Amino acid sequence: MFRLLFLLPIILCLGWYFFLRHYAIPIKQGKKGFIYILAFSAFVLGFFVLIMQITEYRPTEL
Repeated sequence: MFRLLFLLPIILCLGWYFFLRHYAIPIKQGKKGFIYILAFSAFVLGFFVLIMQITEYRPTEL
């Protein structure tokens, strides 16, 4: 699961981009959405890092 978390902002940004293109909204006008997506993704990443530190979880390589 942790290995795939980097896909979260990529998928959300692609979805936002296609939404903007579909409704003919300029990218410049939708820039705030990208900022929100990146901030949300950073929050999720920070949360998981904090939980890993609290529980002393060490991912193992398979």
